[in-house]
Formats: sequence, structure tokens, C-alpha cells
Amino acid sequence: MAFISAAEELASKGYTQVENKFITKYLPVLDAQAVKVYIYALFVSRSGLINYSAEDFAQKLEMTFDDVKSCFDYLEEFELVSVTSRSPFEVKILDAENVYGTPKKMKPEKYSAFSSAVQSIITGRMISTNEFMEYYYLLDEYSFEQNALIMIINYCVNLKGDDIRFAYIKKVAKSFADEGATTAKKVEEKLSAYTSSTPALLKIFGAMSINRRPDVEDNAMYEKWSGELGFGDDAIICAARHFKARNMQRLDDAMNELYKNRKFDPKEIEDYCKSRNSLYSCAAEIAKSLGVYIQNATPYVENYVSVWRDYGFEPDALSLIADYCFIQGKNSFERMNDCVLSLYGEGIITQSAVTERLEKLASDDKLIKHILTECGLSRKIIEYDRQCLKRWREWNFSDEMLFAAAREAQGKNNPVAYMNAVLSSWKAEGLHTPDELPVRPLAGESSKAIIEQHYFDLRAQAKERAEKALARAVKDEVYSNIRKKLNSLSIKLAFAEVSDAEQAKRISEEISQLEKQGDERLKAMGLTKRDFEPKYKCSICNDTGYDKNGKQCECLKRFIKVNKL
Repeated sequence: MAFISAAEELASKGYTQVENKFITKYLPVLDAQAVKVYIYALFVSRSGLINYSAEDFAQKLEMTFDDVKSCFDYLEEFELVSVTSRSPFEVKILDAENVYGTPKKMKPEKYSAFSSAVQSIITGRMISTNEFMEYYYLLDEYSFEQNALIMIINYCVNLKGDDIRFAYIKKVAKSFADEGATTAKKVEEKLSAYTSSTPALLKIFGAMSINRRPDVEDNAMYEKWSGELGFGDDAIICAARHFKARNMQRLDDAMNELYKNRKFDPKEIEDYCKSRNSLYSCAAEIAKSLGVYIQNATPYVENYVSVWRDYGFEPDALSLIADYCFIQGKNSFERMNDCVLSLYGEGIITQSAVTERLEKLASDDKLIKHILTECGLSRKIIEYDRQCLKRWREWNFSDEMLFAAAREAQGKNNPVAYMNAVLSSWKAEGLHTPDELPVRPLAGESSKAIIEQHYFDLRAQAKERAEKALARAVKDEVYSNIRKKLNSLSIKLAFAEVSDAEQAKRISEEISQLEKQGDERLKAMGLTKRDFEPKYKCSICNDTGYDKNGKQCECLKRFIKVNKL
């Protein structure tokens, strides 16, 4: 083994270095020969000279071997080095930053009375030499009076028990020193303050279900809440209960939040927590409806949910919007916010108004899908389609006119854009009903135009009858309410089928019961749900003139024959 080695934490530094603490606190008081030996020992330990002996070391410094040993023994008293073996002579250099010693030799006999007092207090175990050295270090480094430190140790033992660990005592002692309490008088004053605040802390602990005695850190937090922040004991206990705090750090976070929001009175805190809990529950429900996972709800509450609630949206209305956004693929708080802002801009806030608006949007999407099919398109609905429908309705065009324009756009490169142009020209010409539209047969194919107009009229009449039947039914308040409930449940069912099979089953059963009630109500009015679907004159071609194989229907052949086309 090498004559000189370094402690692991020093060796890992990878280079020769004299620590600042050695220079600032040890260099001024060490013997010059000892400094010479110490610095050269650092160099040897960092140079990897494995076969370097104590004799080589002495020769290099032009010292005798005995003088070198004497210097190392001297340095060991300051715990800068440790003589690990006498034969062969081996030394380990210690880390000056972690030593117990100070820039003067530690004299244990100086602290004999102190040591006896400490051991008589800590009766649950024997105090080690190293621990005593730590106490001596506290006395010297922080200028504690011996009686002051004994009082602190006694306080800690009464708090934690007679087998208390040194780490806790050291932490408490340093906290006293940081506040300038290093004399017996100041320590006594501080401990008296702790004693006076203990009853209040015990009541707070009772509200938090904490079964232990308050300590210094607890008292520091209590002083902050009652002093710096200005909370009364009743307010702190109220916060502990309503925030369901189970540790002091959680309660400290709660008190800071209440201070930030200027809630100091217990009634204010109670109302704030009820509102706060409602917001967090609402955020969780919205996240579930959107199908998103949120680990920390606070940013979503602060940036979205609380803002929406301030706008006037109730939780049920927000749940409906979240369900709708999920179905539309807008499954994020950010995209839902766009939808909420759009509704808010239209003054749609209440649950009933939101339900009606979302049903209208769903109905619009259904109409758009039919229009796209009539155009010959099978793609998904995009926002541009909705904007176009809104514009066409502003132009006062009926659904029949939109279908007519869609047929005009069949086969075009951009059917929806072509529809826009067609409807714009009809608006300019003042054409707003199908019977006002001129017959425009292709050149040499006037018979085809007549046939197409005939079958268009048949389909339009069938759809008109169905729409009148539906309009009559929804005028009935009872059936209208049943229909609204069914539409709302249909939205929820779409989400539940993806995320919760049990909930989907329950919703399906509820829908089934409502449908039976709806059928009974329709029967009382002399209607059935089939009346809401177009009843075409020809069940074979559904008033198109061609069967499912694309061949002329018998009704078309008769029409051609009768009209001599």
C-alpha cells in the first residue's frame, strides 16, 4: 500500500488542490514545518507515486523521518490527516471541509463537564467520540455558550426521546444560531416562545390528524402564518381542515395560496375552498369527458375552468361542451376553449341554451353530410363546410335549394366552391324556392332535364311531408323534452362507449326507456317515427328513376311512356 493515500471524496477531485478552508483558517495557525509536510503530502497523494516511502518523503523535504512523523502527528490533532498505520507508517489526508476540528487543537478535557452533562441528558445510548467532537465543533464554530447548547439538547430530547440522533440536534442548534440565539439567555427566551405556541400548534395538529409533538420547524411555520402572513389560529385550523392537509408543508402551501388570494377569515376560507374544490372536480370531469389525462389539475383550473366559470358557464353546461368536443375530435382543453369562447360570444351560457345550440350544431353537421353526399363527396366535414352553411343560411336558402345546388355541383373539381358560386348567382337573381329555378336541360337532352325535374319534385315533396310531421311532433312540449333528453344522452353515450362500458350500458337502457315514452307520445298524436322519414312514391327506386343496379325503374318507363319523352 502507498505511504500516503487520500480519502475517496478528495481523490475523486482528480487534481492537486489546497482547499480554501485550509488556507483561510488553518494556514495562519499551523507550524511552518507542518504546512510544508501537508502541502507536499497532497502532491504525493495526487501524483500516483505508489512505491513512494516515508523515507523518500523525508529525504525529499530534507527532513528526518522522525521529524516527518512528528509533523503528521501534529496535523492529526487538527484532523487534517489520519495516521492509519505505524508499521509501516501510512497516512490518509482528510477533507478539511468536513473535519470536526477547528484552527486550534481540540482539547476534549476542556469540555469534560459539558460532555458529562450531555451524556446525562441522552440516556438512551452511548455518545460516540465523533459525536462529542461534533458538539465541540458547534460550540466553537457558532460561539455557543455551553449551557446554551445543553439547553437546546435537553429541549430536543424532551421532544424526540432519549435515543435522539445527533443530526436533528445539529439542525436545531444551527437554526438557533441563525437567529442569533447562542447564549443561555437568548436560548431560554426562544424556548419560552416555543412553549407558548405549543398549545396552538397542538390544535392545528389535531385538525391535521398529526400525532406528535411540535418541533422547531413547526414553530417557525406557525410564526410565519400568524406573524408575517397575519392569520389567526381559527383561520389556520379552518384551512387545515378544508385543504385536507396532512403535513405541515401541505398546510404551508395552503396558507400561501390563501394569502395570495386575500382570504383571512374562516368564513372566507370556507367559501374559497368550496369554490376551489368545485373547480377541481369540474376540471377532472371535463378531462374525463375529453379523454385526456391531467397529472396536476391546477394549471387547467387557473387557465381554463375558473375562467369559464367566471363567464357564467355551469359545470353541467361545460360537461355537455366537453362531450361534444370529444365527438368532434377537439379533445383538449385548448380546443375546447375555442368552442367555449365561441358560445360565450353568442351569449350561450346556460345549460338549456348550450344543449339547444349543440343540438343545432349536430343537426347542421347531419345536413352538411347529406349535402356532401349529394355533391358526390364522402369525406369528413371540415370547418369550411360549416362556414359555408352559415353563409348560405344568411342568404335565406332552404335545405331544398341547397340540395338543388349540390346536384348542380356534382362532378365538379371543387363541388362545395361550385355550390357557393351557384347559390351566389341564385341570390343575385332572387331565386329562393325550387319552383322558381329555370329548367336547364343540356343541349339535345331536354327530355333528361324534364325527367330529372320530375323526380326532384317527388323527392322534395316526400322530404317536405316528413319535415312537417317532425315539426308537428316537436311542437308538443312533452315529446320535445323527450327528444332533447335523447339527443343529450346520445352525445354522452358516444363518449361512454369509448371509455366506460358500464356507463354506456346504463345510458343505453335510459335511452331505450325514453324512446318507448316518445313512441307512446307520438301514437297519441297519430304519428310514428317512420313519419319523420321521407315516404317515396316508388319504394323500388326511392323516386330517383333507377333501381339499385342502375337500370331504369318501371316507374320511369311509365313516366316516359305517358309523357311521350
